[in-house]
Amino acid sequence: MIGFFPIFKRELFAYFRSPVAYVFIIIFLVANAGCTFMLGNFYNSQQASLEIFFLFHPWLYLFLIPAVGMRLWAEERRAGTGEILLTFPVRLTTTVFSKFFAGWIFIGISLFLTFPMIITVHFLGDPDNGPIITGYIGSFLMAGSYLAIASCTSAMTKNQVISFILSVVICLILVFLGWGVLNETLNTIFPVWISDLINQFSFTTHFNALRRGVIDIRDLVYFVSIIVVVLMLNVVVIESYKSS
Repeated sequence: MIGFFPIFKRELFAYFRSPVAYVFIIIFLVANAGCTFMLGNFYNSQQASLEIFFLFHPWLYLFLIPAVGMRLWAEERRAGTGEILLTFPVRLTTTVFSKFFAGWIFIGISLFLTFPMIITVHFLGDPDNGPIITGYIGSFLMAGSYLAIASCTSAMTKNQVISFILSVVICLILVFLGWGVLNETLNTIFPVWISDLINQFSFTTHFNALRRGVIDIRDLVYFVSIIVVVLMLNVVVIESYKSS
């Protein structure tokens, strides 16, 4: 992993040298609060838990995270700096993972800044901290999966808008695969075991258990596998235009 940290620091600090990062963080925090308190009717639920807060994360990430990931490679290719970056004496896999982790940590910082929600539920009652912890872990892992997909689509094109649209569509499909209405429809078309198999590829299927405080190693393996497999595909995509 020689060269990982220099590229990681370059990418991470690049976020905060741009006003776009601060705009993203503000939008992220406002959107989370708005969905939780207005759409989710947090106070009316009369529950000292963050289940409603986490409920909206798959939908918020659907648009916010592709906006972060669309620049990872598309901007490098558009500006012509991608060729320079790839000439560094660093393995391509290291470069891909370092750029990804910089974006993932940036999103993690944004997620950490939602800590007033934790203070709020402790002020209102005596919540079970288990689901709160697993919810944040699941949310962070799911965010990484979204970002990995956005990074891969960003490597496919020089156009950030196209990258954004592609990643939104792919992530939307992976969210809908676990949607109750779609599951009922699939059950009427396919045998139950097939619809259950399709359901296992959904973000929401694996995230819902974590946000409720249920830790299943299969859910953790799912998100980690999505990240690793998609990032390796990202490497293949870059290799293809690097050698062309």
